Amino acid sequence: MNVAVGSTNPVKIGAVERTLERFEPTVTAVAVDSGVSEQPWSVEETITGARNRARRAYRALADESDGETPDYGVGLEGGVARFDGTDGLSLIMWAAVTDGTDTNVGSGPSLRLPDDVTGRLEAGDELGPVMDDLLDTTGVAETEGAAGVLTDGLTDRTQALGEGVACAFGPFLTGYYDRE
Repeated sequence: MNVAVGSTNPVKIGAVERTLERFEPTVTAVAVDSGVSEQPWSVEETITGARNRARRAYRALADESDGETPDYGVGLEGGVARFDGTDGLSLIMWAAVTDGTDTNVGSGPSLRLPDDVTGRLEAGDELGPVMDDLLDTTGVAETEGAAGVLTDGLTDRTQALGEGVACAFGPFLTGYYDRE
């Protein structure tokens, strides 16, 4: 399985590799623009970013190869959103997978963000740098992520994103969906 991932972030690449491990994938990182803001603020914007990344990675790898197209393009996007019936602002994660014709999406988990983090995001900051500041570190988005920090390691960003990858791949791997 040849997979183009629309990011050079090692956590996103790792999420795809870990999730698809049984298929022994060849995973190629492709730097692409998500086409959405650095900090997506809705489910719709986050899904749009994931779809854009998947499609652009697929096309970029197809264009640069010698007639050999990837089997799939994968896009991963984290964002924030408010949900009816819940308090506060939630971290959300979405994945998109394309085979060049069809594109499917799936979500990872969501988790409530602390109020002080929410306040900084509402002031215009991006989650990764806010978490780095809170933890007095750098690059948390390329390691355990906010998901790992805010769950005390019960999950981490790689695992959380991987759940979205698994859900987005489902229609390509099973016979339970109508395919045209």
